[in-house]
Amino acid sequence: MKYNQWLAPERYNLTSEMEHHAPDKIALKWLGEADEKAEITYGDLLKQANQLANGLAKQGLEKGDKVLVTVPRRILAYVVYLACLKLGLVIIPSSEMLRAKDLSYRLRHSEARAVISWPSVTAEVDKIEEELPELKYRILATEAGDLSTTRDWINLNALMEGQSDTFEAVDTSRDDMAILAYTSGTTGNPKGVVHTHGWGFAHLRITSSWLDIRESDTVWATAAPGWQKWIWSPFLSVLGNGATGLVYSGAFEPKRYLHLLQDYGVGVLCCTPTEYRLMAKSHALTEFDLSQLRSAVSAGEPLNQEVINEFRKHHNLTIRDGYGQTESTLLIGNLIDSEIRLGAMGKSMADGLALVVDDEGVPVAAGEVGNIAVHSELPALFREYFKDSDRKGQSMRGEYFITGDRASLDEEGYFWFEGRGDDIIISSGYTIGPFEVEEALMKHPAVKECAAVASPDEIRGNIVKAFIVLRDEVEGTPELVKELQNRVKEWTAPYKYPRKIEFVTELPKTASGKIRRIELREQEKRNVSQ
Repeated sequence: MKYNQWLAPERYNLTSEMEHHAPDKIALKWLGEADEKAEITYGDLLKQANQLANGLAKQGLEKGDKVLVTVPRRILAYVVYLACLKLGLVIIPSSEMLRAKDLSYRLRHSEARAVISWPSVTAEVDKIEEELPELKYRILATEAGDLSTTRDWINLNALMEGQSDTFEAVDTSRDDMAILAYTSGTTGNPKGVVHTHGWGFAHLRITSSWLDIRESDTVWATAAPGWQKWIWSPFLSVLGNGATGLVYSGAFEPKRYLHLLQDYGVGVLCCTPTEYRLMAKSHALTEFDLSQLRSAVSAGEPLNQEVINEFRKHHNLTIRDGYGQTESTLLIGNLIDSEIRLGAMGKSMADGLALVVDDEGVPVAAGEVGNIAVHSELPALFREYFKDSDRKGQSMRGEYFITGDRASLDEEGYFWFEGRGDDIIISSGYTIGPFEVEEALMKHPAVKECAAVASPDEIRGNIVKAFIVLRDEVEGTPELVKELQNRVKEWTAPYKYPRKIEFVTELPKTASGKIRRIELREQEKRNVSQ
């Protein structure tokens, strides 16, 4: 195998990476919006995870069962993930922002046997009207010590109470499923991306030269549970390297973030481009001492060069871009010990791992725009799309998997991002499929046709814009815009709602009647740049 240095041992459970650190070392420091504080050592974190694993096993959950987990930025999220993975369960990471429709699809498609949910999300689960014959356990995740229950929901703390704090991880193979992550689809329902335990092994080793986490570091990775990026950094990369993770559950506010970086002596920071942009624009960079911050990375979408320059000017710190996707891990990056080419995505994580190819899978010439592709032998490439085994093959071109993003590659091996090759919208790091937005809008009686596309935005990178053809005799008013936006927020996760709506008399279409979203995207690019 070409990349066997990243291949896990045949018998492997990814939680083994977290069990050899000093038990009295602080694993996590949690801070709430109102300055509530908590911390936990590696020893106590594993004991709590073991108690929960024992409790879940006694309920009847066993290796291979799928569990949808929706828990916010709390220490409990780490306990739940560790417990499930040690038991050999398959975790379906799910955001608290998902609505009944989103949750219903994931639960039915995955045939999940259990859901572990924070109280704020249980009402959305209970709204699901479809039959869920495989769902046997609804588990309420609450603050430590809270034993409250609701109808049909078992309290997680009650499951842990009285259980042994030792638990031998279930015997798992590097090829056993560990994570089932759902990602947006361009023309239909979300796709279930299957990641194995071996994926975790490869991820830790591939990303070591990007994040550069050391045991002595306090690491702040701001992603929330429910996203693959949370598994990448706050969970696997922090605990796998024996560092101390900062967990902040408050809302984003630029000065608050800068204060925390200073007060907690953060050494490694992983933020979204939007968070970096707003910190740079706050004009507060000079007010704080960030001298302990030696490694700062950004992922999800390209970061503006002027933002990078602001952090360089005031703190002699270069924010380094990286590129990956739900289907893989970090593929391209500006590494800690490499020359930084401002504006570039960086270089492939290994020679030949990522390339730019044409639509036939043939590498293109230097400077020519093509498809970003990843070698099929990468151990961190997903195994398959769940219940859609042919779909991965449809994106294969020879030895390479086509990612859906486009770039050029210069003669020195640096990648330069050009944009998406499909209709997916990336806004503030969120990946949004147009189908999800359009489906919600079409449920409004005033809407005849619609199309959702990415519209460039200075802060968020892109925002969702909807072009809407109204039914006859319906007037497009500001009140209707608000009504339509609220309809999307109610029907699906609110981060997907269209921040811009334009009423039009018709949509551009192909000869066969398909909407040409690419034409609307290009129109938006032109309008914003003028």
